[in-house]
Amino acid sequence: MSIVDALTDRAMVVLQDRPVVPLTPWLAATVGECAESGRTLQLVTPLETRLSLPLRTAADGSTVQWVVRNGDGYYEGLSGRPLKWDGGTFVPVPEARDYAPGFTTRPTAPIGAQLSLVYRLRHDSGADLSGAVERLLQLLTGKVPASLGTDEPLGNRWRGDAFTLLAKGRSNVRLLVGGDGPRAALAMCDFRSVEGGVAEVTTVTVGYSPEDPPPLQHLPSLVGALAADRPVASMFVQHTPGRADLTTEPRWTGQTSPVALAVSGQMSGPSGIPGQQVGPQRAPLTFFPLGDGRSADGWQRHSMLMQHLQSA
Repeated sequence: MSIVDALTDRAMVVLQDRPVVPLTPWLAATVGECAESGRTLQLVTPLETRLSLPLRTAADGSTVQWVVRNGDGYYEGLSGRPLKWDGGTFVPVPEARDYAPGFTTRPTAPIGAQLSLVYRLRHDSGADLSGAVERLLQLLTGKVPASLGTDEPLGNRWRGDAFTLLAKGRSNVRLLVGGDGPRAALAMCDFRSVEGGVAEVTTVTVGYSPEDPPPLQHLPSLVGALAADRPVASMFVQHTPGRADLTTEPRWTGQTSPVALAVSGQMSGPSGIPGQQVGPQRAPLTFFPLGDGRSADGWQRHSMLMQHLQSA
């Protein structure tokens, strides 16, 4: 249980002093309350605190802000931007021209890789909604998922029918699915009711240590294997330097970079970005490699590819 430490017309401030802050049921409900009221949930932690992946993802949006306390100052945990309290909310320090000192300190654990795969899929009304995320986690970890829930810790053992039941009957819902195996793996599945069915956007993230880099060379066959079972509309793969346990420190660890994009159908790419057909003939995908996660031109290649596909 947590309490609100300050409440204004612009912000709800919650202090958390623990090693890792997860998206607890209370925090999940508080995020919803802030979204409805138009307030920002400002989560204030010390420099030593890390966020779980679901809470860190929430802090990427406009409703949740991670405020890090370091000595006598404050900064935004994901950007390093210095902050100050103005009496109603934490705001940027206008005269600041550099990252906060705490943001540039050395991470407390080795920095490996977090590989994220985002797929989009449309389901017919009445369809099973669990097949794609189960299959992708199985391809990535070698095992079926272990758990599911809407907040942390994930309180239910994995069952496809229970997952589908949780997702159906709501206009919008996010479900969390925990992977099994030696590497940390988590899926965040967003479902939205659309005319005649359900739209799904799911992000599956797997953590890798520095000694165990992600097997990027196997991505075409992995995407093809998923498409053979579930005809996804697209998949976008990104590489983020980070901890193998999928938690995030309030420190700079490196930039997210694109690795690959796969789109449905048989497509050609622009010059220098060849496409490779993967998946079955009945539901082909074209796989475009964009970089190795460290390439300086990854986002430029992504932009070129998107412009080419949109003009095709």
